[in-house]
Amino acid sequence: MRSLCLLPAVKTIASALKVFQSRKMTALLLLGFASGLPLFLTSRTLQAWMTTAGVDLGTIGLFSLVGLPYSFKFLWSPLIDRFVPPFLGRRRGWLVITQVLLTVAIATMSLWNPTQSLQLIAVTALAIAFFSASQDIVFDAYRVDVLEEREMGAGAAVAVLGYRIALLVTGGLALILADQMPWNLVYLAMAGLMGLSLAYTLFAPEPERQVQPPASLTEAVILPFQEFFQRSGALVAILVLVFITLYRFGDALINNMATPFLLQMGFSQSAIGAIQGGMGLLATIVGTVTGGAILSQIGINRSLWVFGGLQALSNLAYFVLAIVGQNYPLMVVAINIENFCSGLGTAGFVAFLMSQCNPRFSATQFALLSSLMAISRDILVAPAGKIAEQTGWPLFFLISIAAALPGLLLLPFFAPWYDRSVRD
Repeated sequence: MRSLCLLPAVKTIASALKVFQSRKMTALLLLGFASGLPLFLTSRTLQAWMTTAGVDLGTIGLFSLVGLPYSFKFLWSPLIDRFVPPFLGRRRGWLVITQVLLTVAIATMSLWNPTQSLQLIAVTALAIAFFSASQDIVFDAYRVDVLEEREMGAGAAVAVLGYRIALLVTGGLALILADQMPWNLVYLAMAGLMGLSLAYTLFAPEPERQVQPPASLTEAVILPFQEFFQRSGALVAILVLVFITLYRFGDALINNMATPFLLQMGFSQSAIGAIQGGMGLLATIVGTVTGGAILSQIGINRSLWVFGGLQALSNLAYFVLAIVGQNYPLMVVAINIENFCSGLGTAGFVAFLMSQCNPRFSATQFALLSSLMAISRDILVAPAGKIAEQTGWPLFFLISIAAALPGLLLLPFFAPWYDRSVRD
């Protein structure tokens, strides 16, 4: 009898997971890996190489500037919408071009020595960052073009999973290899991994929807804005843009101040690193995959409500930890709850961003929307430390919950819970 009662639940879970079982999901996992591979090779991993080579800390710090292309990638995204390569279609053709250039650039990095060719390393790192940001533009547009709406949560989940695996390889495995071989060979090995991404692109299916690209570069710059504001009206479009800025604000406050908080609570650096970088990362991945499965069943609109609410409430775990004080089991619980719910929010939010893009201009529109999303992550959180100083940690975490509410209050205007396109 009990097994009969469990049968509907098993069928529901199987139905939710079925969305992951397709060639396009495998392709998104592999392309997500390719998208994440270059990031640490111009930041953390490169910093480790320069540190072991004896480069001074001031110079190492300045190398953070090579990451600027990631912040300004929307400036050349219209070019990718406008021009179509003569092979493999509009998106996969550009993926091949960027991946070939990345493979060459990463291999070129292996030719230099930080103690003798620092300027050449800087130029090469900047080239890697530019080609990597360009690959991100194309990959994001490919996701928009290839996925149906019900698949967007799952597509976001598997892409994030691939991206995170790449960060583990370049941020962890690369350092382990560097203990066994020269750094030049490590970068050559990473170039080889990047070269494999060409096979991923050839394996990836071509989007079924064939759209006409903008007829001119002027159209590629102007029409994405015009289409976005005309689609639902200027007022709704503005509310959507405000929502994108605010939806993850509460979560961004936590991410910005979690490590200082834990250190002030007296937790050891090694424990924080192990829990945040190990279990916390795993919780984020599980949350993202779970979010993708749930979204395929309840739709984007309801996912934004559910995941946004859980994302806000998860901050209560840090509030309780701030009240209790140093407690290692509670720290593990707080980090895992917050990271799991953050993963849920990522799946729903990225799917929403994809749903807001017209396939004709998906490269430009997604680049612009994702840049707007970064405002709360990088700019609005700037006063977080001062707020925590003035209020104390318990009140700060309650404020972080309140900071999530304005974004949620905007949902009825463009993502109502009840919608005929959403399955009950």
